[in-house]
Amino acid sequence: MDLIELKREQLRLASKIILEDETPEQITTIGGAACIYQANAILGCIIVCEFPSCKVLEMKTYLLRDALPHRSGYEAYREMPALLEAYNLLEQEPDLLLVKGTGILHPRNIGLASHSGLLINKPTIGVIDKLPLGIVENNIIILNNETVGIELKTRDFANPLYCSPGHKISLQRIQEIIPKTIHYPHKLPEPLHLALKMGKKKYD
Repeated sequence: MDLIELKREQLRLASKIILEDETPEQITTIGGAACIYQANAILGCIIVCEFPSCKVLEMKTYLLRDALPHRSGYEAYREMPALLEAYNLLEQEPDLLLVKGTGILHPRNIGLASHSGLLINKPTIGVIDKLPLGIVENNIIILNNETVGIELKTRDFANPLYCSPGHKISLQRIQEIIPKTIHYPHKLPEPLHLALKMGKKKYD
């Protein structure tokens, strides 16, 4: 991995990220994208659900062998190949994709959700359960004096989620959508919960 070259590419691509809402006014389908690790392989899992019921419509997986090593700030280059291959197998693309990873909550404002959204040209939201950087003030995530996401508590007595715009979506729209994807007793948005659950079954 030529990190200097990848950093240049990230900075170039970050300038193309759209932070205005371009989701359909009436969202009917929503996707979840997550990776499962096993040794040096990564299983990319994509699920498509009805919205807001989260009834499963379709799921695709792709096993990427000999994945790139982990490098902080460059996770997209490790996980994205598996996710994109799985995504390309879908018969029905979702209106919006939730990604287990960060959006613009990233040192160069282009985490996995942003990078993926740019490549598939779809609205994406990054969702994680641990804050990797930045600070939280009044449920707003601040990084380098910029608002890059929101903190959302989705279940009593559980740590919050950290959601950031990936591509073609606004913070306000995220605040409207994410609560509608939470199905008790799960902490994660249901499309991500289901993607991880079904992906783990593939490995069992």
